[in-house]
Amino acid sequence: MLNFQNILDAISVQAKNTQEKGKIASYIPQLACIDKNKFGIALLDKNGTLFRAGDTSEQFSVQSITKVLTLSMAFDLLGDDLWKRVDVEPSGDPFNHLSLLEQENGKPRNPLINAGAIVIADILVSKLKNPKAEFLEYVRSIANDSSITYDTSVAESEKSTGFRNFAAANLIKSFGNLENDVDTVLDFYFHQCALSMSCEQLVNTFYIFANRGKCLQNNQHLNLSQIKRINAIMLSCGFYDEAGEFAFRVGLPGKSGVGGGIVAVFPDNFCVVTWSPGLNEKGNSKLGLQALEKLTTDSGLSIF
Repeated sequence: MLNFQNILDAISVQAKNTQEKGKIASYIPQLACIDKNKFGIALLDKNGTLFRAGDTSEQFSVQSITKVLTLSMAFDLLGDDLWKRVDVEPSGDPFNHLSLLEQENGKPRNPLINAGAIVIADILVSKLKNPKAEFLEYVRSIANDSSITYDTSVAESEKSTGFRNFAAANLIKSFGNLENDVDTVLDFYFHQCALSMSCEQLVNTFYIFANRGKCLQNNQHLNLSQIKRINAIMLSCGFYDEAGEFAFRVGLPGKSGVGGGIVAVFPDNFCVVTWSPGLNEKGNSKLGLQALEKLTTDSGLSIF
């Protein structure tokens, strides 16, 4: 029988002993002070058993990983009409790239790049009475954890430096694909990215994508069709212009964030989260990618 704990322990030791850990995302001032020696990995198997190694209970800025959760909420609210506003194709460009928006009339390539997530934020701002509070409650209900919250200092830090996001939002608005005021939409967007969670909290939340839409409490949050589509988008678009490399090396649907977190799922088998703040040149966690490649290699478990 496969021993996940032994595999995670070996991964953690290797990560701690690796000298080159990548570079912190210093362009967001509040993230620049994080210790890049931090490393955690947590795995929740299909039976709901948690395995962990390293710094798995320490909270960090989830950042773009939340794009999957806002997508899930918007998809549930809007259904297939969602795809009139945002496409499902890989962009092949960095997460904050603007050129395709101009070429494609303000319809973002997919919901996991910044421009796409801004459109999703606009949908939630339109559909919800109190978007920030209701999104937070949505995440808390899936994770069954009322302690999850926003780090407002990170949100303010992103707002003060988010010039490209303001540029993207205004460009989208100019094509008529943003219904609300740019400042209102980006206030929600910066807060969603500033969600603070640990590896253990994230793995509990993303378990629904490995468990046919059901959380650990066996509540159905998404249907099978929605799970299939969101997992497909994570596989093809979850790592920006490194999505192909992640599929090639790791072989799982997943999503990264510039806070150093990576979530990956093997449907009907497990959900896994890594956290290591040092990033590679593509903006993905350097040690996290290595850790997940070792996990699927040593376990022999991937979707391929």
